[in-house]
Amino acid sequence: MKSSKKRWLRKGFKITVVMLLVLGLSLVGFATYTIRRSFPVETGAIQLPGIKAEVTVQRDKWGIPDIYATNSHDLFMAQGYIHAQDRFWQMDFWRHIGSGRLAEMFGSSQIDTDKYLRTMGWARVAQQEILQMDAEMKANLQAYADGVNAYLAERQGSALSLEYAVLQLLNSGYKPEPWQPLHSVTWGKVMAYDLGRNLDREIERTILLKTLTPAQVEELFPLYPQDLPVILPEFPKEKTGQEDDLEQPPLIASDIQEVDEVITPALESITKPMMALEQLIGSTGVNVGSNNWVISGQRTETGKPILANDPHLAVQLPSIWYEVGLHCTLKSAECPYNVTGFSFAGMLGVIIGNSDRLAWGVTNIQSDVMDLYIEKINPKNPNQYEVNGKWVNMQVVPETIQIAGSQPIVQTVRYTRHGPILSDVSPNLQQFNQNQKVEIPQNYAVALRWTALEPSKLAYSILQMNRAQNWQEFRTAASNFDIAAQNLVYADIEGNIGYQMPGKLPIRTKGNGRYPVPGWIDEYEWQGYIDFEQLPKSFNPPQGYIVTANNLVAKDYPYLITTDWVYGYRAQRIVEMIAQQTEPISLKDVQQMQGDNRNLNAQILVPLLKAISLNNPRLEAARKLLLDWNLQLEMTSPVAALFEVFWKHLLADTFHDQLPGEYFPDGGDRWYAVVQNLLKQPNSFWWDNHQTPKVENRDQILQQAFSKAVEELERIQSKDPKNWNWGKLHTITFRNATLGKSGVAPIEALFNRGAFATAGNGETVNANRWRANKSSFEVTDIPAMRMIVDLGNLDNSLAIHAPGQSGHAFHQHYTDMVDSWRKIEYHPMWQQKTMVGNNAATLRLIPKSAD
Repeated sequence: MKSSKKRWLRKGFKITVVMLLVLGLSLVGFATYTIRRSFPVETGAIQLPGIKAEVTVQRDKWGIPDIYATNSHDLFMAQGYIHAQDRFWQMDFWRHIGSGRLAEMFGSSQIDTDKYLRTMGWARVAQQEILQMDAEMKANLQAYADGVNAYLAERQGSALSLEYAVLQLLNSGYKPEPWQPLHSVTWGKVMAYDLGRNLDREIERTILLKTLTPAQVEELFPLYPQDLPVILPEFPKEKTGQEDDLEQPPLIASDIQEVDEVITPALESITKPMMALEQLIGSTGVNVGSNNWVISGQRTETGKPILANDPHLAVQLPSIWYEVGLHCTLKSAECPYNVTGFSFAGMLGVIIGNSDRLAWGVTNIQSDVMDLYIEKINPKNPNQYEVNGKWVNMQVVPETIQIAGSQPIVQTVRYTRHGPILSDVSPNLQQFNQNQKVEIPQNYAVALRWTALEPSKLAYSILQMNRAQNWQEFRTAASNFDIAAQNLVYADIEGNIGYQMPGKLPIRTKGNGRYPVPGWIDEYEWQGYIDFEQLPKSFNPPQGYIVTANNLVAKDYPYLITTDWVYGYRAQRIVEMIAQQTEPISLKDVQQMQGDNRNLNAQILVPLLKAISLNNPRLEAARKLLLDWNLQLEMTSPVAALFEVFWKHLLADTFHDQLPGEYFPDGGDRWYAVVQNLLKQPNSFWWDNHQTPKVENRDQILQQAFSKAVEELERIQSKDPKNWNWGKLHTITFRNATLGKSGVAPIEALFNRGAFATAGNGETVNANRWRANKSSFEVTDIPAMRMIVDLGNLDNSLAIHAPGQSGHAFHQHYTDMVDSWRKIEYHPMWQQKTMVGNNAATLRLIPKSAD
């Protein structure tokens, strides 16, 4: 987890202990007992203290529960209990991330990650949110926590999950504490970080200025292409005063170039704990995408809308999603829920799904809600910083970090007016020489301002969406979706479709968030947030559909949302498929859209590859694969393998000689745009390999990369191009987020599953991302779930998520959805109790009798 050596676990295990564990689990009796004792009880009756009336839980053949209760308290208490049954290890692990308490579970190797998380201070912000909540919200969170704790009262150790049997050997004193509402609220902070870490780009651009000119850096971060679609093509423009800033070249690029020798070491050190955290929760921020679209009934077979959503997240086991139905047996003001969809284990309610009235889906906006500020520090008092020429006291917060097997340590977290000082996570950041060209002194710090470090109402929003009955109520719910902001698409049974962008989106006095800014003056402060009523929205647009894929919302929107949009290739393909339909669109058509593997990058590059001179029979034979290619990256395709391997070599041959290793191209949408711009400049600076005496041009690099691709495939697959196979290269392994990344093979074998062949790449609609800067073509990010909702008949709705519903290794539902997911197959999302009941195992949760 922490490094390639996986020190956190290897230090905790002796070889003899590992061998004893493996030998013990090989004994059939012990293995069966240890593995199966954590499996949930799915039938019969269980008494729960605190539940008010009987609750029925019906699980279908995929292990998906539908919960039926007479009141809200029991509904959410049951949801907490069921989440704990299937996913408590995942819940326990994620709450330790949210509170910066990983060292309590895994020991001293996680101290640096905990320091980073404590500096962020998610738990402190979550506590503030809880204090500000109304009585109803607190009661719902407490009911959920009571359900989790009722399960914990029944079980401990390996009876909770197999992982605890292994953890005992590392940390014998560990025992899960009771669940608290705080642990649910910190979920929102972790997901906000996962979905909105645009400070990566801010840091990357600044570090690149150390070796590149501002113009060269900007070539690597091009503007959104004019020929790619926007979400709202006819958004009305209003004057706000921000217009002049939107098209400016990046703010203070020249200033930052002068100071980069001073601040670059600080920024580089910040990336280290960021990367360590990424190993835990998966790739984040700019690498996280999604698709959603909604089609009006005027274009569908049923005459009612169809809504589709497939969020793209890091490969995880268990799944990030937990599918569930929450139903009040009789809807009322006290119990207004009848909703089916996808939840997070650890959080109440349904995040994405449909009620009996409407459906909604989400994609990441990737809004720029994080700014780095360079703070001047008083050389005589490290707890003071400059504001407009005066020294101001910081807020100083001591944090005690408990460490398994060791004594606790105290960390001091410092806050400026902008937020926490991230550069404090590295103790040597104050030891750099003065740069005489600039006024930044020897003593400085880097602080983060981020909307998620202010109290949020996200928890309200989720439950409000769950009980919304129409567009107006849905928008009211969206107004509280203030962090981890998403593109929300909407449809209802009346036939309406809509789009709403929510979120706290800053209005900057000056600048566009692309580079760190001076914190000691007021020129770069936030003036406030865009008013919700001025955020982009659309209701029943004339084209009869709305498509979002993390792309630009509108060309004429007057406020700055971000300069780092996803470039719209997936959006373009989805719009093409909808617009090209000559017959009314069916659910089957939408399934095919979600599984589409057409590579729009190849659409640009293949004509050039066909035209360049090769003068080599082997290469000519390989090039013949391109002649009749439909540009689909299918699993068994030889030509898909050839093109994707070529793409990896093209990026390496073009950029590796001029970029630092940590910023080698990953091959995603940004690099599509970068290369497409460079293809129009055959003699660009970038084509030349600076490590050779000659000057290379575009066609020479294309030929060189193609030749290397053929050589690689001949070496690793076959001398015969017809035997090349994309799926055999492009595999996915589902790894347990903790023990599955331990570096100890027998332990990993207990929890990990794979490898499985997959189609597509990160920019096809079927977005199975691989990274060109890694050593293999292994999939790192996937459509973690797919959902298609039929508003004409909700019981026709479809879904799938990977790898499965259960978090228990060896359970039948641990990975039973993988094959269906890979093949773009689905299971029903039943709404009616009779439909679920015909295929269900039934568990009754009943009030505990008085003694």
